[in-house]
Amino acid sequence: MTVLSVLDVAHVAQGSDPGQALRHSLDVARHAERLGYRRFWLAEHHNMPGIASAATSVAIGYVAAGTSTIRVGAGGIMLPNHPPLAIAEQFGTLESLYPGRIDLGVGRAPGADQITARAMRRNPNGDEDRFPLDVAELIDLFQPAIEGQAVQAVPGAGLEVPIWMLGSSIFGAHLAAYLGLPFAFAAHIGPQALEAALSVYREHFRPSERLSEPYVMVSLNVIAGESDEEARFLASSMQQAFINQRMGRPGYLPAPIDGYLENLDSNSHLLLKDYLSLAVIGGARTVPGHLKDFAAIHGIDELILVSQIFEHPKRLRSLEIAADKTIGI
Repeated sequence: MTVLSVLDVAHVAQGSDPGQALRHSLDVARHAERLGYRRFWLAEHHNMPGIASAATSVAIGYVAAGTSTIRVGAGGIMLPNHPPLAIAEQFGTLESLYPGRIDLGVGRAPGADQITARAMRRNPNGDEDRFPLDVAELIDLFQPAIEGQAVQAVPGAGLEVPIWMLGSSIFGAHLAAYLGLPFAFAAHIGPQALEAALSVYREHFRPSERLSEPYVMVSLNVIAGESDEEARFLASSMQQAFINQRMGRPGYLPAPIDGYLENLDSNSHLLLKDYLSLAVIGGARTVPGHLKDFAAIHGIDELILVSQIFEHPKRLRSLEIAADKTIGI
């Protein structure tokens, strides 16, 4: 059996708004909880009209309050955007309110363009270089406070908030291995580096107080429909959104359209082929088997699914199909 989770960006569908997107996220989390998914993560992005999860900690609190057993967390917090103390306090607060259910995944990308990064008062020339030090500082802030400690995360100090290293390259794999953290590889955005990153992580892993042996989670774009044909139709929303983003036209998640791929230019075809090289797009008869085979081939402990589907009921159904005969708890 395969452990499954959900990675959400609270996508805003064309004709909708961020409030509706976040309500849909909660509904997806509740649905995933009923189906036996292990965790529901939200991702930090900024200045993107089609993504409503910019205030990631706030969105996590909303979802955690509306669910009861599923783990809820960040996939992830882009740490260069924030002081480690602020993140320790935010996730210490979440852990205090929802004990044993909060995850903190951290990444070094800004989750925004450079203009937006400057608006967030980052140093665009240096903060990413500090990332390993910031992660170490964050880990220390969750340690029990000692007498005379000048700065403490309150709440946060002494709380067991699992910290995950996110990455789409071997940099994150090296750092996760060095610090002895679980590693979540973003194959939904950087599929080409999957095998190299997992190899680096496993080869160089050093046991820590937090983790005794390597643990790998991989994110995949997964669109499941009743048939292969329906899945391909539903996937055209995600494909349009990706091409629009790459062409400098970010916006809302578009409605699916027939024949989208047939009308694309050759360059866009190549971009999509690269982006979707590991995506699972198919019908109820094929998707669960593909997920199990993928996890077995790569020795993956957990898959976290990204499903940008325009119609909310179709997204819920996609999660049902993916979970059929797949989930193991």
